[in-house]
Amino acid sequence: MMYQRTDAGYFEKRTLRRHARVVHLWALGVAAVISGDFFGWNFGLTAGGFSGMLIATAIMTAMYLGLCFSIAEMSPALPHTGGAYSFARTAMGPWGGYITGLAENMEYILTPATIVVGIGGYLGAIFGTAKSWEPAWWVACYAVFVALNVFGVALSFRFSVFIAMAALAVLSVLWIGAIPHLDFARWAFDSPSKGWRGTLQGSLAALPFALWLYLGIEQLPLAAEESHDPRRDMPKGILSGLLTLIACSFLTVILSAGIAPGAAKLGASQEPLVLSFQTIAGSEWTKLFAVVASIGLIASFHTILYAYGRQIYSLSRAGYFPRWLSVTSARYETPVRALMAGSVLGMAAALAIYRFGQTSQVGAILLNMAVFGAVIAYILQMASFVILRRNLPEIERPYVSPLGIAGAWVATMIAAVTLVALFLNPDYRKGVFGAAAWFLLGIAYFALYARDRLVLSPEEEFARKQAR
Repeated sequence: MMYQRTDAGYFEKRTLRRHARVVHLWALGVAAVISGDFFGWNFGLTAGGFSGMLIATAIMTAMYLGLCFSIAEMSPALPHTGGAYSFARTAMGPWGGYITGLAENMEYILTPATIVVGIGGYLGAIFGTAKSWEPAWWVACYAVFVALNVFGVALSFRFSVFIAMAALAVLSVLWIGAIPHLDFARWAFDSPSKGWRGTLQGSLAALPFALWLYLGIEQLPLAAEESHDPRRDMPKGILSGLLTLIACSFLTVILSAGIAPGAAKLGASQEPLVLSFQTIAGSEWTKLFAVVASIGLIASFHTILYAYGRQIYSLSRAGYFPRWLSVTSARYETPVRALMAGSVLGMAAALAIYRFGQTSQVGAILLNMAVFGAVIAYILQMASFVILRRNLPEIERPYVSPLGIAGAWVATMIAAVTLVALFLNPDYRKGVFGAAAWFLLGIAYFALYARDRLVLSPEEEFARKQAR
């Protein structure tokens, strides 16, 4: 592999500022995912019923345990902003690195697009705007939170801690308030039973929505070059965040579905937490509930923007994406171009589905498209973990996964089953095929153009040294 020469100031224009400690990493991981408890997971009740969704959540918990323990081992051993791309680049070469990075890039661009659809629904309920106003809310949200990410990493991390704590407080009120209203026989199982065979089929259909309860925790390695001590802090941040999310996932699924208006209506709602809060405190507070419920969506939207900014920055710094995208702000040392490019792509995807698809299903379609990229990235990261264990046993590993290769294989198999399940649901299949076409075009771009224009970035230099 030949690398192109760069001028002496190339990396000076592409610097990041170190700020994050364990609490910031924990908050970044939790905030990135917490919107899954506010919007998106509920579509799994329609796809698989309460029993199917509960089984799917347990399966996804097992997958993320295997994934996160593996990432917790790889991230301090390879502490680069590239995250998944850098793991795969070291393990499988430039092609493996690029394909993994491309899949993760799709995940991180489409995830905030999914979340902003949910935010638009909540804001519409707050301000009483028509359905046709929702794209305007999407644009406004992108503008505000891209600006927040541009103005500095310190501000961004502090906001992540605040918004993560606020979202957890909202969920805690929901969980406690739901307890007196629980009636599982009446509300959670308000759809006719389909027997054990139907439950198994339902759990398969619900897998992408159960994954939404955890999607995003794996972004933390992208903060490696902004962490004061990634070798010590990264495993703690990843695993403490995962434990928090496991508790949130089961409490939200069980307690939300067990109260009025029931699993059937909850599964069809764009504002599921508003319905739950109406049961707890009455419908006269609907607008206040929508304001409160939007906190979790804002938390994830903000932090996933951070993720795709760093991910695009890393891949473009190495030449896999156009290099000009990796230039950082001279004043704030944040990847402003990468942030803006990702927001344009995400908005374009949301608007295309809104314009040419079914407007009532924009969020669910985007969710399945994001999951498509995520599970491919997960499979390739687990392959990287196994290869690194086998081929590079001598590299320093400040943290070692207790689940080892067995945990990685379990995560790989569940991710592979989920990938197949995405193509089985006819309601969202067109969106998944669209994501697959996007993925193939990205591979063609690398094959025909970018692979001859790589730069010896920190990830590339580390990988070359290990290959000697």
